[in-house]
Amino acid sequence: MILNKIALRPALLICLMILVAQHAGAVTIDGYDVRVVAGGGAGPDGSTALEAKLVVPFGAQLDRAGNLYIAEFNGGRIRKVDTKGVLTTIAGDGTKNYSGDGGPASKATFKGLHMHVVTPEGDVYVADTHNHCVRKIDHKTGNISTVAGTGKKGYSGDGGPATKAQFSGIYCNAINPAMDKIYVADLNNKRIRVIDLKTGIADTVAGSGKRGVPKDGAIAKNSPLVDPRAVAADRHGNVYVLERGGHALRVVTPDGKIRTLVGTGKKGAKNGPGRQASLNGPKHLCIDLDDNVIIADAENRLIRKYDVKTGQISTLLSASPGQKKGDKPIRLGRPHGVYVHTDDTLYIADSYNGRILAARKK
Repeated sequence: MILNKIALRPALLICLMILVAQHAGAVTIDGYDVRVVAGGGAGPDGSTALEAKLVVPFGAQLDRAGNLYIAEFNGGRIRKVDTKGVLTTIAGDGTKNYSGDGGPASKATFKGLHMHVVTPEGDVYVADTHNHCVRKIDHKTGNISTVAGTGKKGYSGDGGPATKAQFSGIYCNAINPAMDKIYVADLNNKRIRVIDLKTGIADTVAGSGKRGVPKDGAIAKNSPLVDPRAVAADRHGNVYVLERGGHALRVVTPDGKIRTLVGTGKKGAKNGPGRQASLNGPKHLCIDLDDNVIIADAENRLIRKYDVKTGQISTLLSASPGQKKGDKPIRLGRPHGVYVHTDDTLYIADSYNGRILAARKK
């Protein structure tokens, strides 16, 4: 276990001890200890995490205290597993609508929410996909508000207040390491956009609105994109763009230029040099502790890693090979969400299996 990269806070250490106690007997897959940490049961709110039912979870992230937050796509809710291992709903009543701003998040409604990000303090920013907005759940008050978008589909507002800007299908949002910018994959507009949390201003980072493969070294704002499904930013100012139908990983460097890192444009599962390798309908990505890019390669049912130093892509976790004889199989069912916590644990939203997995390198 890799625990020496950071000094663990007491609350996080307690959380890890609880997880180890509850989920002893990890399955070994491709050199990782993999445990189910939530879902797979039939229980309602108030159940322990492993007894609870999750309805197509698309994302999983933790706050500083060790609480686990889960975004349910089909469930239309944000669920929380506290440090005692109990699961509750903190946002969404399960119906599809756009309501609740200014009041308790538990009474709010979403429409096709896909992803979320969690700040260390526990604020949650939700990509409310088909309401075309980003909404915030305040950890202190429990209330919800809209921080970007009007609820109506469109493209407008760059250079002005994000709450007056229009988006079209926000499939992913991500916060930068400095915690002052939210990046969004504005898929139907074929753009990556950013909201400055200090000024509240929206802008476009990449994408001209036209469909196509961008040329390496071109200005990102003036370049076409195929269908940006997910976005992530590293501590060096690089913004990574994952394209589902383009089967590609691209990067916008701090100078505002774009280039392709992984993918030929065709479906596949080939590893090796990024430009010769292939993806198949990837859905989400995150940055690990070494600034590498972790990818949920959904249609391949794989978790992949792009090494930023070597330019190579490899498979971190596959469906089941590498298990020891007698181990209970853990097969990935279209994984949609990946997240690397500060203790180097990789969390996976194993969507079609209705559960969250935690993987640690042996």
